[in-house]
Amino acid sequence: MKPLVRFTTLLILISVTLFTTQLYAQTTYAPDKTYLVVKNDGARYIGNIISENAQEVILKTENLGEIAIPKHEIKEIRELNENEVDRNGQIKEESKFASRYYLSSSAYPLRKGNNFIIWNLYGPDVQFGISDNISMGITTTWVGVPIFGSAKYSFLEDKNTSFSIGAMLGTGSWAAPEFGLAVPFGTVTFGQYERNLSLSVGHGFYYDDETDSDQATFFSVAGTTRISNRVSLVLDSFIFAELDNEVLGALIIPSVRLHSDSGKAFQFGFAGVAAEGELLPVPIPFLQWFRAF
Repeated sequence: MKPLVRFTTLLILISVTLFTTQLYAQTTYAPDKTYLVVKNDGARYIGNIISENAQEVILKTENLGEIAIPKHEIKEIRELNENEVDRNGQIKEESKFASRYYLSSSAYPLRKGNNFIIWNLYGPDVQFGISDNISMGITTTWVGVPIFGSAKYSFLEDKNTSFSIGAMLGTGSWAAPEFGLAVPFGTVTFGQYERNLSLSVGHGFYYDDETDSDQATFFSVAGTTRISNRVSLVLDSFIFAELDNEVLGALIIPSVRLHSDSGKAFQFGFAGVAAEGELLPVPIPFLQWFRAF
């Protein structure tokens, strides 16, 4: 019986080894694609993977030439799309905050680990890159009323078109627990990180208590264009309509974003409310401080 057990165990180990080796061998990298290689110590390398074996990956970089990276030192290998890489083969700085305009978001993904916080005058807004396609966020005021949570799934159609679907849930928190909000939405973004246009549509359901509830549709047109290494122009807007398509009003927010480095930015602008044929300026400046972490 014991020889049979040993033989069976050996057969299982051989089968698992062969299966794992086959799976490993099936991992191929296109030599004309650009990859990000992240090591366990946090070092990052960008380039083309020209060869690999069971021990190492050979990466051709723009600045260092060909380098060999042992596989046991590699934490992650990810293909970069054309939106993420500049003409010098480096990750574009704008990409860290390109998922956000002022209030609305683009269809661009927030990559895994690329988390950031936005400090607003009214309170914090924290965004988390859960995976390369899924991001989540939470927004509130300094007193914790209301609280909004959001989730978004992004996918790239081609180098100039991205799509995302998501939802936002809100509550009146401790001050108004009877208030609730749910908004499923979808977004399409045309262009690239430095210059793009996004169109969004969503349908909101909200209630104050068991007897008072309503719903409305909103549309958003937003975009950005980078006019220098440090300055971007940003436009955000929301158009609200009832079920009979009667326009209730619109919020328009033009602003300027100043990039201090890859993990910091400051944005300022002013808003106007369009309703009943009039455009009324909001006398309070809209200020935001972006910080990656």
